[in-house]
Amino acid sequence: MTTQNDRVDHELIRAAAHVAATRCRGDNHTMAAAARARDGRIITAVNAYHFTGGPCAELVLIGAAAAQGAHDLDTIVAVGDRGRGVVPPCGRCRQVLLDYFPALKVIVGTSDGLRMVPVADLLPESYIRADHQLDAEASAPLSTS
Repeated sequence: MTTQNDRVDHELIRAAAHVAATRCRGDNHTMAAAARARDGRIITAVNAYHFTGGPCAELVLIGAAAAQGAHDLDTIVAVGDRGRGVVPPCGRCRQVLLDYFPALKVIVGTSDGLRMVPVADLLPESYIRADHQLDAEASAPLSTS
C-alpha cells in the first residue's frame, strides 16, 4: 500500500473540519468533505442524511465541484462533526471516487496518524465500471491475426 505521510494536505483537513464545526447541525448534516482541485481550489460540502439513504459528503462534493467547474480533483478528506476527526470514505464512496477520479488521493486517519493513499488502494481488486471497460476496448488497437 502506498503512503505519503509527509505530504498530507493539512489545509484541506482544516477546511473540512471548519465546515463540520460550523455547518453541520443536528442529524441531517453530520459529515463534511473538502477536496483540492488540480488548479488549487478547495471545494467543500456536507452530507444530506435521510432515513431512505442520502448522499455522503464526498458524493455531494463531486456535484458541488462540477457546478464550480472543478472536474479534476487531486485530494479529498472527510471529517465528522462533533470533533470526530478524519473519517475514511464508505464503500460506496470509495467506488464512486475511483470511478470519477482514478488518480485521486484520499486522506485517512490511522492509529499511526494521518496519511494520504491512492483511492485505488482503498479498493484492492476493485470492480471497474462496464462503460470504462468499453472505453478502454475502443481505444485499444485492433488485432490483425
